[in-house]
Amino acid sequence: QVQLVESGGGLVQPGGSLRLSCAASGTISRVNTMKWYRQTPGKQRELVASITSGGSTNYADSVKGRFTISRDNAKNTVYLQMNSLKSEDTAVYYCNALILDTKRYERSYWGQGTQVTVPS
Repeated sequence: QVQLVESGGGLVQPGGSLRLSCAASGTISRVNTMKWYRQTPGKQRELVASITSGGSTNYADSVKGRFTISRDNAKNTVYLQMNSLKSEDTAVYYCNALILDTKRYERSYWGQGTQVTVPS
């Protein structure tokens, strides 16, 4: 069994910073691409950032220059450092990871979501 557990959400004033963490655990053989999504009620889930196992990154235009995705392969953990936060960043943030388990079955997994709130 594999699971992703997120942490680090909270309420931050505009211009503030927050770091989200997402740790994968279980019968893991390899963690491939890891991603952060966010979702606001009434809006589709949006891809915020992604990082490959080799460290190649991509960002949504709305967060470029403000957010940084990184990973610690030894800990099977992905991070999202969020700086210069705006009210538009308010959302539930979800971690997603493509994982090959020890039975050589590969699929994506979702974290439980963590709320980030930035008042206007």
